[in-house]
Amino acid sequence: MAADQQNPTIFRGVTAALLALTAALTVALGTSPVLAQAPAPSPRALPGAAPPPPLKLDTVSARRGDIEQTVEAAGKLQLHKWADTYAQIGGQVKEVKVAIGDTVQADQALLEITPAQQPAKVESNRAQMARLQADLADQRAQLEFAQLQFKRQTQLKAQNATREEAFESARMSASSASARVDAITAQINELEATLKIDEEARQKTLVRSPIGGTVVALSVRPGQMVSAAQPAAALVRIADLSDMTVAARVAENDVTRLRPGMTASFTTPAYPGKHWSGKLRQVLPIPVDGTGEQGKQALYTVLFEVKNHDQELMSGMSAQVKFVVAQARDAVLLPLKGLGTADDDGLYQVNVLEAGPRVGTRKVKVGLRTSQQAQILSGLADGDKVLVGPVPKALLGPAVSDAGTRPPVPPGS
Repeated sequence: MAADQQNPTIFRGVTAALLALTAALTVALGTSPVLAQAPAPSPRALPGAAPPPPLKLDTVSARRGDIEQTVEAAGKLQLHKWADTYAQIGGQVKEVKVAIGDTVQADQALLEITPAQQPAKVESNRAQMARLQADLADQRAQLEFAQLQFKRQTQLKAQNATREEAFESARMSASSASARVDAITAQINELEATLKIDEEARQKTLVRSPIGGTVVALSVRPGQMVSAAQPAAALVRIADLSDMTVAARVAENDVTRLRPGMTASFTTPAYPGKHWSGKLRQVLPIPVDGTGEQGKQALYTVLFEVKNHDQELMSGMSAQVKFVVAQARDAVLLPLKGLGTADDDGLYQVNVLEAGPRVGTRKVKVGLRTSQQAQILSGLADGDKVLVGPVPKALLGPAVSDAGTRPPVPPGS
């Protein structure tokens, strides 16, 4: 009788120990908040025994969203459109009419130069021109008189009313007067050319802006001597700041993926959280100086422009650039940790949590991928849960060999 009373007690103790061991094993299978009910207890379990705790599975969900495949690089902002001005004549700077930061219009005077040529020489040329013009007027009057005399002698000769010497003298006087008029006219033309040069030189004393924009550099001061024959640094630099160029340095293993017209965007530490975008204009075909030598990775300069209407961006600012190589909108996306290793056909086998609960295997086809997620072209639908890590044998269902959605597995199959 005492032995019969002890057998139920021993049986209940063994059952409780087995249940505790089962709970410990199921907890060791995963830590995801997704729960799956363990198989029903054996009919031989004693009534009133506690059910085993639910399995904790580590899963990731397929969700619809946008994905971009990008190339990232560091860059600098630089001027897009600018022009330098130089002295066109030698002389001394008389006045500087602008300062750095001033806005100027095209053809506006920037500075004035006193030419090395003395103004007295210009005045002398003008006085000589006036004298030659007076001499020309006098010679034209003498020419007109000589021509009248020659005409009269020609008429008298026709009537045999004059001597041959008088006729020849009148002819020579007319020819001489015409020659003197031609000589003075030639002197006037030569002096006009000289005066034209003087006038051009006078106009070059004012250095004007070739474009409209902002003064961004000024390397001249009043009293400084400048030369047109051997110009040194630019006197003034004018830049149009409404557009800026971004020069990004892209690694050689990424630059081959870039094409003109691709979308490019960037951020700068000067304006946290703000983005600018543009279109890739050019990839320079030669590497940046100092790269690609002695085993170093080659970097290539990639250029694109951005609008700068508010002139927030300034030359020299650093930029973190992103080029969009490919993108997909409203695609099924899966975190990369849900994928395993691709097979020979480029497909990935994943374990999908299905009804029952059971876990079925599927093969999926992947499109674009980033460092965090991949685009699923086939094999998964929005909302599917993919198991990460080993699959409990109690939940393992039959495999699916092709890419597609496997129908739910009935419980107990």
